[in-house]
Amino acid sequence: MEAEGSLEQEPEAAEYVLHLYITGATPNSTRAVRNIKEICELYLQGRYELIIVDIYQQPELAQQEQLIGVPTLVKKRPGLIRRLVGDLSNRERVLAALGLTSPSDRNSTNG
Repeated sequence: MEAEGSLEQEPEAAEYVLHLYITGATPNSTRAVRNIKEICELYLQGRYELIIVDIYQQPELAQQEQLIGVPTLVKKRPGLIRRLVGDLSNRERVLAALGLTSPSDRNSTNG
C-alpha cells in the first residue's frame, strides 16, 4: 500500500480520504494513478489522503470493497462513499464525484 498526501496530517485530519484500487502496472492502472495524483495536487493540495492498493498484492482488500472493475477510486470521505471505475481521465466526472468544481465551472454563472 502506498500513501500520498500531506505527511504532517493524521489520516483522520484529512478532509478527503481516497482509496485507488489498481492491478499492478497495467496501462489503465498507471493512467489512473497519474490522473488522481494530478487532480489531488491541483484541487485538494494539503487536504487529502490517497491510498493506492494493488489488488494483486492485497486481494482481500478488493473482496472487502466488492469491486466490480479495476482501476476503481473509492471516495471514503467527505460525505457519501462514491466509486468511480476507469482510468480517471474524464476530469469533470472525477471532480463531480469528489464534489468539486473545475476552475471554468467556478467562473461561469448558472443563474
